[in-house]
Amino acid sequence: MNRKVSYYASRKSVLVWLAVAALAGSAVLRIAYSCGKGADAATVWLQIVLPVFACLSYALTLAFHAERRLYRTTVPVVLLAVYFCARIASMGVGTRYMLLCWIAYAAFAAVYGFVISGYSRHAWFLVLMHAAALGVALYDCRAQLGTSFAAVLPVLPDILLLLAGLLTMVSTKIYLDNAYHPTWGDRPDGRRLRTLDPVQVVANYIMPNRVPASNFVRDTVEISNMEKYIREKRRQGLTSFGITHVFLAAYVRCVAKYPAVNRFLSGQQVYTRDGDIQFCMMIKEEMTTEAPESALKLHLHPGDTAEDVYRKMNEEVARIKGAKDASEFDKTAKLLSLIPGVVFKFVVWLLKTMDYFGLLPEYLLEVSPFHGSMFFTSMGSLGIQPVVHHLYDFGNLPVFCAFGCKYRRNEIEADGTVVQKKYIDYTVNTDERICDGFYFATVLKYLKRLLAHPERLDEPVGEIVRDID
Repeated sequence: MNRKVSYYASRKSVLVWLAVAALAGSAVLRIAYSCGKGADAATVWLQIVLPVFACLSYALTLAFHAERRLYRTTVPVVLLAVYFCARIASMGVGTRYMLLCWIAYAAFAAVYGFVISGYSRHAWFLVLMHAAALGVALYDCRAQLGTSFAAVLPVLPDILLLLAGLLTMVSTKIYLDNAYHPTWGDRPDGRRLRTLDPVQVVANYIMPNRVPASNFVRDTVEISNMEKYIREKRRQGLTSFGITHVFLAAYVRCVAKYPAVNRFLSGQQVYTRDGDIQFCMMIKEEMTTEAPESALKLHLHPGDTAEDVYRKMNEEVARIKGAKDASEFDKTAKLLSLIPGVVFKFVVWLLKTMDYFGLLPEYLLEVSPFHGSMFFTSMGSLGIQPVVHHLYDFGNLPVFCAFGCKYRRNEIEADGTVVQKKYIDYTVNTDERICDGFYFATVLKYLKRLLAHPERLDEPVGEIVRDID
């Protein structure tokens, strides 16, 4: 992973936005020039639809992903190479010249993809390539230049897209922060793990669905120390600090030491969220049966303390409950509910397919309660024992955790005295495909120790273990 470099183009760069404008202008001018002109199907698809789609795709990638996923511009560049191959074939040139042009276009696309994907540090070569291509295009149409706009219009779309490529390459830089940046195969919400044990890779295809691959654990923890810890936090000013915050902080500490539990499966591939721990839960504006529910997604870091968890959670809850209009989740759910049933089944299939290939927009991933590190629910506030909740085949949530209400139990000490202790039960449902059973067992034992002695959550995190490269 460290042998590759990562390229980016700042969205604050004027050159990037000039490139976006040039690509949009190329698409518009190509459509304008083609209107009213007859053409066969091959010409329409290969010399009009294809370059317009490639230009718009290139422009959108620059506008939204230039800083994190500039490598995606390889796709429109390859499509444009195909367009130029089709264009030169339609010009009636000699076979030898046509083949030479095809080789040149293919080499251009191959070199571009190789460099921009991070396999070479010589980005300056891409600048020379685009400059040379633009120079050749200007030389070929030198007769039209300086005449009327109508004479220049047929070649202007090609000049603009080549100019856009040159502007992009001039503004391209290498990340120097020594951090990991997304590359081919990664998802917007996770980094693909490429060095897993072959047995695990095969097992993911044998068990393609999450629900049949889930394991359920039910456990109990004595909460005398937890209640002391909660009372101390409340005396320090964390007035609404409770068991939920202890659970979340303890799980965050588990992820810091055992990062494999922050993985997920999608498209039979295993991904890790690295330092982004996403807790999903449903909250009510009021504790009544009539009150509406809304989804909360809490982003935490492995280095967060219990107080960090408390602060971030309270801020997110206050934001949702204090919103004047519906939350983004509610708005999305309402929009989807307006789709007729038959059409909605197709929409769900389409969303599942896009999710399988990692093509869901980041906006939908953020508002979805089915995408995250863990779904967490408190049955204690409802006065009942924890539910045994299933996982979801839609999305990528690998863990579902619930805890119940407090209860007392009389126990006999070693000296024969009878004491009364408080307990809570909790359930954990896991996707066994993200890591092996021994690993899960180790994490759950560590989680229970932290719940029994939550004062450890105030100790420095120390080393945050990174998942495998």
